[in-house]
Formats: sequence, structure tokens, C-alpha cells
Amino acid sequence: MAKVAFIGLGNMGGPMAINLLKAGHAVTAFDLSAAALAQVKAEGAAVATSAAEAVVGAEFIISMLPAGKHVLGLYLGEQGVVAQIGKDALVIDCSTIDADSARNVGAGLSAQGIAFIDAPVSGGVGGAKAGTLTFIVGGDDAHFERAKTVLGNMGKNLFHAGSVGAGQVAKICNNMLLSILMVGTSEALQMGVDNGLDPKVLSDIMLKSSGRNWTLELYNPCPDVMPNVPSSNGYQGGFMVDLMAKDLGLALEAAMHSNSSTPMGALARSLYVAHQRAGNGKLDFSSIFKLFEKKAG
Repeated sequence: MAKVAFIGLGNMGGPMAINLLKAGHAVTAFDLSAAALAQVKAEGAAVATSAAEAVVGAEFIISMLPAGKHVLGLYLGEQGVVAQIGKDALVIDCSTIDADSARNVGAGLSAQGIAFIDAPVSGGVGGAKAGTLTFIVGGDDAHFERAKTVLGNMGKNLFHAGSVGAGQVAKICNNMLLSILMVGTSEALQMGVDNGLDPKVLSDIMLKSSGRNWTLELYNPCPDVMPNVPSSNGYQGGFMVDLMAKDLGLALEAAMHSNSSTPMGALARSLYVAHQRAGNGKLDFSSIFKLFEKKAG
């Protein structure tokens, strides 16, 4: 089994690190949160007092951080850990960040003889806990093959999208489409309800018709239509509106760089930002359904 440094133990990173421990890997973890460190320590992880300490001697270094600036700072900043990383280590960044930041980190580490892949994930907190995440990888073929040693213990679907940065591009393309599907499904269901239809019956009809999509099949946004999804639990859990708004911002930034036309993505972002600013940022992204509900009054 491998010696792994894991940096960033949030809602996703914590369960991912625990799955590595369950698979028998030796994990040294670091996070700014003492509570997060205590949780993985209870599962058998060693805890470091700094990121620099965590990476010493590691075969794999996995990071799961909020934004590109944090990833750049971790590896290449003034207090960055590049000098402590062994030349035989593989750095795997699982954060969802802009592709340029991923490429800059990859280039900076490569200049020091250190291998790097970007490997953002899909599957949410539930997938992180269950070990069923999808990893979308950008990097060299050989590095992708090597990364399977640890990625396979945290996910069940591993895709090689292309060179460094490609994982980020593929991830934001997917999430942009997901947001569009969720908005469209929500407004269609609410229109049916407004016209007297039972949302469960309407969902069943659309699932067998040309409107069928992932949100209807596995993540219905209308409360009490489907069990064990956030909409039937007060929109708690799952993938937060704050994160969807962030990913849509990254998607539109990428679209500007490539001069791509993304009118539906732009509209979805506007709706999610409005929903976020109305105080719904911590709710699951399926709560966009609430935007279309008729208000009493």
C-alpha cells in the first residue's frame, strides 16, 4: 500500500481520505480545521502540523482545496511545499479550479521534476463517502495509470480527459450542462403543478418520454417525489448552490477564453447567483426549484 499525504479535509476531502485509510494506505493529513484532523485521526490517519510536514516522504500527494489561488499557494507560493516534495512523488489535485491554474501548477512542479495531474471529481458528498466518485483526469498517460493506485479506492469511474488542465475543462462542461438540466426540469415540473398535475405522475411521464434526463431519473428537485434525495430532506446535503455558482463562474471564464457561445450556461449562472444571493447558498443545488414556486399572498 502507498504512503499518501492528503491536504484539505472538507466535506469531500475528509471522506476521501477515510476511504484511503480503509483501503490500507498510510495517510498523513493536514487541514486548518482541528475538528477535521481529529475526524481522520480517529480513523487511523497520522496528522501533520503543516502541509510541508505532511508531504515529506509521500508517494502520492492529494489536495482538495476551494479555489485556484489556494492550490497555487500550496504548491508554488512563498510558503509552498514544492521543496519538500520528493522527486518520485505524484501530485494529484482533486480541487475544482480554473484550467489555467491547474496548468500553471503542473508546469511549476514539472520544472522541479515532480509529476502532476489534475483530477476533479463528480459525485458529491454522498459519492465521496461511498467511494463511488468519478475522477476526471488531465495529465500524462503514465501518470494517469499510476494514479489508479489511489483513485480506485475513492471512486468507481476514472476518465482520462487529456493533458494537464483537461480534467478541469471536462468537469465544468459537465456541471454547466447539469445546471441547465436542473433549471429546465424544475421549471417544467412547476408548470405542471401550476396546471393541476401531480409532480410524481408528471415525472413518471417525462421519464418515459423525450424529456428524460439525469435530474428526473436520480435527483428530482420537487419535494417528496423521490425518496433519499435532498429535495425530500429540506434540500440539505448534496451539492451546494454556492459550489454550483462557483463552477458556473469557472465555465463562463473558460468560455470567454475560448470564445465559446454559452447562452444557456450564462442564464443558468444568473439564476443560480440570484438564488445564492437570496440566502440559499448552503442548500443543495436542486433547491433552484424554489425559484419557480408560486408565492402565497
